[in-house]
Amino acid sequence: MWPFDAVDWVMLSIPIAYLFILVGSLYTFSSIYRKRKAYRAASLEPWFSQHLQRDVYLSLLHQENPKVPDSILKAALLRRATEDISRIIQVRSQKQALQVLLQRGSVGDDLWQRFQRAEKEIEDELRDVVQEANAFAPNWGQSIFQSASELSQNNLLRERLNEILATADSERQWWDKRRSEIQAELLGELDADKTKSPTEGSVAGSIAGSVRGTKTASDDDAVLVESGGPAEKTGKGKKKGKK
Repeated sequence: MWPFDAVDWVMLSIPIAYLFILVGSLYTFSSIYRKRKAYRAASLEPWFSQHLQRDVYLSLLHQENPKVPDSILKAALLRRATEDISRIIQVRSQKQALQVLLQRGSVGDDLWQRFQRAEKEIEDELRDVVQEANAFAPNWGQSIFQSASELSQNNLLRERLNEILATADSERQWWDKRRSEIQAELLGELDADKTKSPTEGSVAGSIAGSVRGTKTASDDDAVLVESGGPAEKTGKGKKKGKK
């Protein structure tokens, strides 16, 4: 048998108490750390603003008096999916740049936690939208995001077109002003050329006049030769004398 009388229980209780204190302190520290981490994550500012399309859809879905038609609910769900598509595009475009900044130490862990929470919220949102779409029509959840993507592209094109149309008047005014400035510069250059060389025009006119006079004289000589001049008449006279 074990000699219990020979065991020093006081000395043995000291390491046991130390172990209990160590384990208890570690458990307390871990629980407090998890609570603080959860509180910090909950207190972080959300990555995206409030999801209005989701709130509108849920409000219409739970409205009882009067009951909302399914066509309106489907349209609201499609708008909700469109907003989800735009958020997915933002997350995918920002993730790589944020990872590079995090590796360089340019951003803190709080920003990365916000981004990860936004990714998780989007995954849950997509899953919820698919379930809601399948509840309205079988297999609609597989094609709702394709329709939402087309609708999102249409909205982007429409916004871009509105921006272009909004700046059309200012662009037209700028071009009109620029065209008037260019015309004024050209007219000024022409006036300057006329005032600098007034004699060049007279010299050119005299040269052109002399050329035209010479050409007229040569044309007259040609006409006389073709129609018969004094030489032709003398020749005819000699022939008559011989006869």
